[in-house]
Amino acid sequence: MSGPPMTAVAGIAALVLLSPALAAARAVTSAPPSDRVAAPAGPAARPVAPAAAKPARDSCATCHLETGDDRLANPVKAYAGDIHLAKGFGCTACHGGDPNEDGMEAMDPKKGYIGAPDRRRAIQVCGRCHSDARFMRQYNPSLRVDQVTEYATSVHGRRLREQNDPRVATCTSCHPAHSIKPPSDPASSVHPLRVADTCGRCHADAKAMAAYRIPTDQRDKYRRSVHWKAMSVKGDLSAPTCNDCHGNHGAAPPGISWVGNVCGQCHSVQGELFGRSAHARVFTDIGVPGCVACHDNHEIHETGDAMLGLGDEAVCASCHKPDDKGGRTAVAMRGLIDSLATEHDGARALLTRAEHAGIEVSEAQFDLNGAKDALVKARAAIHGVTVDAVKQEIDGGLAIAAKAHARGVRALEELRFRRTGLAISVVIIAALIAALVLKIRQVDRRQAAGERQA
Repeated sequence: MSGPPMTAVAGIAALVLLSPALAAARAVTSAPPSDRVAAPAGPAARPVAPAAAKPARDSCATCHLETGDDRLANPVKAYAGDIHLAKGFGCTACHGGDPNEDGMEAMDPKKGYIGAPDRRRAIQVCGRCHSDARFMRQYNPSLRVDQVTEYATSVHGRRLREQNDPRVATCTSCHPAHSIKPPSDPASSVHPLRVADTCGRCHADAKAMAAYRIPTDQRDKYRRSVHWKAMSVKGDLSAPTCNDCHGNHGAAPPGISWVGNVCGQCHSVQGELFGRSAHARVFTDIGVPGCVACHDNHEIHETGDAMLGLGDEAVCASCHKPDDKGGRTAVAMRGLIDSLATEHDGARALLTRAEHAGIEVSEAQFDLNGAKDALVKARAAIHGVTVDAVKQEIDGGLAIAAKAHARGVRALEELRFRRTGLAISVVIIAALIAALVLKIRQVDRRQAAGERQA
């Protein structure tokens, strides 16, 4: 919940202008008053889109680098990779002032200088551009412009507004003030592979979280989850990370009654089935978050049939016993799932043997995919917690598997017939060859005897 110290913002007198790309933004403050177009006058003012003129001087970068103080010089160096620099914005966009003046004159409040924004003002400074749809359209038309509004609804925003919490996260807690990069950049603090670390800077810090009495093991648990494996090992950057479930600017823990909606963003079929189930109502009544009750929240492991039923690894066993209705339902659904899985695997094994032996079974193998699809649907149907719904899918799959199994049996019988026929043919051919050899020898002996008599 808390953010890192604000030294990234508060210790710096002004953002710096590092390249000719910033000429446009500085032209706003360098032009005579009569030529300026709504130059920023304070935290509520929005910087004007960069123009084309180039100012003659850059006192911000020069002074900050010449101080020899890393607290002032490092932001100058870091800003070289900032997205705002790439778009042509410099220090005056956030801090105001006049970079064409020397010394303290550059930081004259009459010229719009606001210095280092405090935590509340930082939201205003970022929001005056990022909440203006017309302004943002010039740079990134697809970027949302409701971040400030969303932030106000978040746990972080409410604590800042209502309690002025000095540790709560603000814009610069997640987006480093002088080195902001787009989410698509692997070096960005909000790139999918780095979001967990960004959130974890606070939420994995036991000391920082002590005042809030919330766990600090979320990041480590997430890194053991199937979601993190999909993202980091399989390279699926669309796999969920912190902000996919909690939101980013409107970050909040999912409530008991709507955690299923969060999971349902991706797992829509399971979410709909669970929403209509008896479990959905009961879990809400007793204060248990639906999906989390069986799958956990941060440490979500890959699912398997062993989770269903009343076995040692079954999650159903944590609530149900063999003699209650729920226990009997769980056992029945597991039995149906196992029956189709067994029939499918048996049919697949037969067809594979036939294929390796040279028998054409590609059509039967293709048809057997229907049984696999039915098994997938049946595994989803268990979230409705009704035996009939699972049985409906299983029955269709069993019929397909039975046909494939029969085709596999016929294929192996055909293989045996071919092999038997081949063996018989080899015997007959061998016998004919032997008889022919004997006949040839007999003829040779008769010829030899005739020659001796002559």
